[in-house]
Amino acid sequence: MAHTIKNKSKLLGRVRRIKGQLEAVERALEAELGCADVLMLVASVRGAVTGLTTELLEDHIRHHVVDPASEKDPAKAKGAADLIDVVRTYLK
Repeated sequence: MAHTIKNKSKLLGRVRRIKGQLEAVERALEAELGCADVLMLVASVRGAVTGLTTELLEDHIRHHVVDPASEKDPAKAKGAADLIDVVRTYLK
């Protein structure tokens, strides 16, 4: 996936932040924090992973399916833009 190489440092930064969040969950469990606190940490991890997934899917659509910004066929461009919007909405 050549487009991931272009955004490699940005993506790796996100992955490292997610790793830090997972380590916080581990520390919370080891410290026997309350379940509400642990659940909040897990929800943060879930949101971060969802954000990463959304970004990767959008990039995949733009680079391997149809890029709405450069597609000459207006119907295909609209279809790709709609698909990207659906992915963003679904993964919120």
